[in-house]
Amino acid sequence: MDNPVFRTEGLTKIYRTGDVEVRALNGVDITLHGGEMTVLLGPSGSGKSTFLNIIGGLDTATSGTVHFKDMELTSFSERRLTQYRRDHVGFVFQFYNLIPSLTAWENVALVTEISPTPMTPDAALALVDLGDRKTHFPAQLSGGEQQRVAIARAIAKNPEVLLCDEPTGALDSKTGIIVLEALARINRELGTTTAIITHNAGIQEIAHRVVSFIDGAVSQTHTNATRKQPKDVVW
Repeated sequence: MDNPVFRTEGLTKIYRTGDVEVRALNGVDITLHGGEMTVLLGPSGSGKSTFLNIIGGLDTATSGTVHFKDMELTSFSERRLTQYRRDHVGFVFQFYNLIPSLTAWENVALVTEISPTPMTPDAALALVDLGDRKTHFPAQLSGGEQQRVAIARAIAKNPEVLLCDEPTGALDSKTGIIVLEALARINRELGTTTAIITHNAGIQEIAHRVVSFIDGAVSQTHTNATRKQPKDVVW
Protein backbone atom coordinates (compact mmCIF):
# COMPACT_ATOMS: atom_id res chain seq x y z
CA MET A 1 0.00 0.00 0.00
CA ASP A 2 1.88 3.06 -1.26
CA ASN A 3 -0.98 5.56 -1.59
CA PRO A 4 -0.93 7.74 1.53
CA VAL A 5 -4.31 9.07 2.61
CA PHE A 6 -3.20 10.62 5.91
CA ARG A 7 0.27 11.83 6.79
CA THR A 8 1.06 13.54 10.09
CA GLU A 9 4.37 15.16 10.99
CA GLY A 10 5.26 16.35 14.48
CA LEU A 11 1.59 16.32 15.46
CA THR A 12 1.20 17.85 18.91
CA LYS A 13 -1.87 18.71 20.97
CA ILE A 14 -1.67 20.56 24.28
CA TYR A 15 -4.69 21.27 26.47
CA ARG A 16 -4.36 24.08 29.02
CA THR A 17 -6.52 24.75 32.05
CA GLY A 18 -5.13 27.69 33.96
CA ASP A 19 -1.52 26.83 34.73
CA VAL A 20 -2.03 23.13 34.09
CA GLU A 21 -0.76 21.81 30.74
CA VAL A 22 -1.68 18.38 29.40
CA ARG A 23 0.22 17.13 26.38
CA ALA A 24 -2.28 14.79 24.69
CA LEU A 25 -0.09 14.25 21.61
CA ASN A 26 3.65 14.69 21.54
CA GLY A 27 5.14 14.83 18.04
CA VAL A 28 3.25 12.03 16.29
CA ASP A 29 4.43 10.95 12.82
CA ILE A 30 2.07 8.47 11.13
CA THR A 31 1.09 7.58 7.57
CA LEU A 32 -2.21 5.79 6.86
CA HIS A 33 -2.67 4.29 3.41
CA GLY A 34 -5.62 3.97 1.07
CA GLY A 35 -7.73 0.85 1.63
CA GLU A 36 -5.88 0.03 4.83
CA MET A 37 -7.60 -1.07 8.04
CA THR A 38 -5.56 0.24 10.95
CA VAL A 39 -6.15 -0.43 14.63
CA LEU A 40 -5.03 2.31 17.01
CA LEU A 41 -4.28 0.53 20.26
CA GLY A 42 -3.55 1.92 23.70
CA PRO A 43 -4.83 2.57 27.20
CA SER A 44 -7.17 5.39 28.15
CA GLY A 45 -5.34 8.72 27.96
CA SER A 46 -2.70 7.50 25.52
CA GLY A 47 -3.66 10.04 22.82
CA LYS A 48 -5.36 7.78 20.29
CA SER A 49 -8.76 9.53 20.46
CA THR A 50 -7.13 12.95 20.18
CA PHE A 51 -5.26 11.73 17.11
CA LEU A 52 -8.46 10.39 15.53
CA ASN A 53 -10.34 13.62 16.25
CA ILE A 54 -7.63 15.72 14.61
CA ILE A 55 -7.36 13.67 11.40
CA GLY A 56 -11.17 13.61 11.30
CA GLY A 57 -11.38 17.40 11.49
CA LEU A 58 -13.19 17.43 14.85
CA ASP A 59 -10.25 19.02 16.67
CA THR A 60 -7.21 21.08 15.72
CA ALA A 61 -3.54 20.56 16.45
CA THR A 62 -1.39 22.81 18.61
CA SER A 63 1.53 22.26 16.24
CA GLY A 64 2.65 19.94 13.48
CA THR A 65 0.87 19.12 10.23
CA VAL A 66 -1.84 16.77 8.98
CA HIS A 67 -2.20 16.07 5.28
CA PHE A 68 -5.24 14.34 3.77
CA LYS A 69 -4.03 13.34 0.31
CA ASP A 70 -2.82 16.65 -1.14
CA MET A 71 -4.69 18.86 1.34
CA GLU A 72 -3.13 20.24 4.53
CA LEU A 73 -5.89 19.99 7.13
CA THR A 74 -3.91 21.98 9.67
CA SER A 75 -4.25 25.06 7.44
CA PHE A 76 -8.03 24.76 7.09
CA SER A 77 -10.56 27.21 8.49
CA GLU A 78 -13.46 25.84 10.55
CA ARG A 79 -15.69 26.15 7.49
CA ARG A 80 -13.33 24.09 5.33
CA LEU A 81 -12.99 21.49 8.09
CA THR A 82 -16.79 21.18 8.17
CA GLN A 83 -16.84 20.63 4.41
CA TYR A 84 -14.01 18.10 4.73
CA ARG A 85 -15.93 16.12 7.36
CA ARG A 86 -19.09 16.22 5.28
CA ASP A 87 -17.53 15.13 2.00
CA HIS A 88 -14.76 12.72 3.01
CA VAL A 89 -15.18 11.23 6.49
CA GLY A 90 -17.60 8.84 8.15
CA PHE A 91 -17.58 8.58 11.96
CA VAL A 92 -18.61 5.68 14.22
CA PHE A 93 -18.55 6.24 17.98
CA GLN A 94 -18.99 4.01 21.02
CA PHE A 95 -22.51 5.34 21.54
CA TYR A 96 -24.83 5.17 18.59
CA ASN A 97 -26.39 8.66 18.62
CA LEU A 98 -29.42 7.53 16.65
CA ILE A 99 -32.55 9.68 16.57
CA PRO A 100 -35.15 7.71 18.58
CA SER A 101 -38.15 8.96 16.61
CA LEU A 102 -36.72 7.85 13.25
CA THR A 103 -36.54 4.34 11.83
CA ALA A 104 -33.24 2.72 10.93
CA TRP A 105 -33.80 3.66 7.28
CA GLU A 106 -34.64 7.25 8.17
CA ASN A 107 -31.57 7.59 10.42
CA VAL A 108 -29.37 6.50 7.52
CA ALA A 109 -31.24 8.64 4.99
CA LEU A 110 -30.39 11.80 6.94
CA VAL A 111 -26.76 11.81 5.79
CA THR A 112 -27.57 11.01 2.17
CA GLU A 113 -29.31 14.37 1.91
CA ILE A 114 -26.09 16.30 2.54
CA SER A 115 -23.61 14.11 0.65
CA PRO A 116 -22.56 14.87 -2.94
CA THR A 117 -22.25 11.17 -3.88
CA PRO A 118 -24.34 9.06 -1.47
CA MET A 119 -25.34 5.44 -1.71
CA THR A 120 -28.96 4.61 -1.01
CA PRO A 121 -30.02 3.90 2.58
CA ASP A 122 -31.10 0.43 1.45
CA ALA A 123 -27.64 -0.32 0.05
CA ALA A 124 -25.92 0.92 3.21
CA LEU A 125 -28.18 -1.16 5.48
CA ALA A 126 -27.66 -4.22 3.26
CA LEU A 127 -23.89 -3.92 3.76
CA VAL A 128 -24.37 -4.35 7.50
CA ASP A 129 -27.03 -7.07 7.08
CA LEU A 130 -29.92 -4.99 8.37
CA GLY A 131 -32.10 -4.75 5.29
CA ASP A 132 -34.88 -6.62 7.09
CA ARG A 133 -34.80 -4.22 10.07
CA LYS A 134 -35.00 -0.92 8.23
CA THR A 135 -38.50 -0.03 9.44
CA HIS A 136 -37.62 -0.59 13.10
CA PHE A 137 -37.00 2.23 15.53
CA PRO A 138 -33.83 2.27 17.68
CA ALA A 139 -35.75 1.10 20.77
CA GLN A 140 -36.77 -2.00 18.82
CA LEU A 141 -33.17 -2.89 17.97
CA SER A 142 -30.46 -4.57 20.03
CA GLY A 143 -27.26 -2.71 20.91
CA GLY A 144 -25.36 -4.45 18.13
CA GLU A 145 -28.08 -3.65 15.61
CA GLN A 146 -28.08 -0.01 16.65
CA GLN A 147 -24.32 0.14 16.19
CA ARG A 148 -24.65 -1.38 12.73
CA VAL A 149 -27.25 1.26 11.86
CA ALA A 150 -24.70 3.85 13.00
CA ILE A 151 -22.11 2.23 10.71
CA ALA A 152 -24.59 2.22 7.81
CA ARG A 153 -25.25 5.90 8.46
CA ALA A 154 -21.50 6.61 8.40
CA ILE A 155 -20.90 4.83 5.10
CA ALA A 156 -24.09 5.97 3.32
CA LYS A 157 -22.40 9.16 2.18
CA ASN A 158 -19.67 7.09 0.49
CA PRO A 159 -16.79 8.44 2.58
CA GLU A 160 -13.20 7.80 1.62
CA VAL A 161 -12.34 7.37 5.30
CA LEU A 162 -14.16 5.62 8.16
CA LEU A 163 -13.00 6.58 11.66
CA CYS A 164 -14.26 4.43 14.54
CA ASP A 165 -13.77 5.29 18.20
CA GLU A 166 -14.33 2.22 20.42
CA PRO A 167 -17.14 0.90 18.16
CA THR A 168 -17.48 -2.27 20.26
CA GLY A 169 -16.86 -0.67 23.65
CA ALA A 170 -20.49 -0.85 24.78
CA LEU A 171 -21.11 -4.37 23.43
CA ASP A 172 -20.60 -7.92 24.65
CA SER A 173 -18.05 -10.07 22.84
CA LYS A 174 -20.51 -11.94 20.59
CA THR A 175 -22.24 -8.76 19.46
CA GLY A 176 -18.91 -6.97 19.11
CA ILE A 177 -17.70 -9.60 16.65
CA ILE A 178 -20.80 -9.03 14.49
CA VAL A 179 -19.99 -5.32 14.42
CA LEU A 180 -16.34 -6.02 13.52
CA GLU A 181 -17.50 -8.29 10.70
CA ALA A 182 -19.55 -5.39 9.32
CA LEU A 183 -16.53 -3.07 9.45
CA ALA A 184 -14.28 -5.68 7.83
CA ARG A 185 -16.81 -6.22 5.04
CA ILE A 186 -16.99 -2.49 4.31
CA ASN A 187 -13.21 -2.24 4.20
CA ARG A 188 -12.98 -5.27 1.93
CA GLU A 189 -15.84 -4.50 -0.47
CA LEU A 190 -15.68 -0.70 -0.65
CA GLY A 191 -11.95 -0.23 -0.05
CA THR A 192 -12.71 2.40 2.59
CA THR A 193 -9.63 3.48 4.53
CA THR A 194 -10.56 2.52 8.09
CA ALA A 195 -9.06 3.42 11.47
CA ILE A 196 -10.41 1.77 14.61
CA ILE A 197 -9.59 2.94 18.14
CA THR A 198 -9.70 0.26 20.81
CA HIS A 199 -8.13 -0.74 24.10
CA ASN A 200 -9.02 -4.37 23.33
CA ALA A 201 -5.82 -6.08 22.18
CA GLY A 202 -7.77 -8.93 20.54
CA ILE A 203 -9.22 -6.63 17.88
CA GLN A 204 -5.77 -5.84 16.49
CA GLU A 205 -5.71 -9.24 14.82
CA ILE A 206 -8.19 -8.16 12.11
CA ALA A 207 -6.14 -5.13 11.02
CA HIS A 208 -3.66 -4.68 8.20
CA ARG A 209 -1.58 -2.63 10.62
CA VAL A 210 -1.51 -1.86 14.34
CA VAL A 211 -0.30 1.44 15.79
CA SER A 212 0.24 1.49 19.56
CA PHE A 213 0.00 4.74 21.53
CA ILE A 214 1.39 5.51 24.96
CA ASP A 215 1.67 8.89 26.71
CA GLY A 216 0.75 10.85 23.58
CA ALA A 217 3.30 9.19 21.32
CA VAL A 218 3.52 6.18 19.01
CA SER A 219 5.31 3.44 20.88
CA GLN A 220 5.14 0.73 18.23
CA THR A 221 3.73 0.00 14.78
CA HIS A 222 3.59 -3.34 13.02
CA THR A 223 1.96 -4.98 10.02
CA ASN A 224 -0.10 -8.14 10.33
CA ALA A 225 1.30 -10.72 7.94
CA THR A 226 -1.66 -13.05 8.56
CA ARG A 227 -4.84 -11.23 9.49
CA LYS A 228 -7.60 -13.08 11.29
CA GLN A 229 -11.28 -12.88 10.50
CA PRO A 230 -13.41 -11.17 13.19
CA LYS A 231 -15.06 -14.46 14.16
CA ASP A 232 -11.60 -15.82 15.07
CA VAL A 233 -10.77 -12.94 17.42
CA VAL A 234 -10.20 -13.86 21.05
CA TRP A 235 -12.05 -11.13 22.96
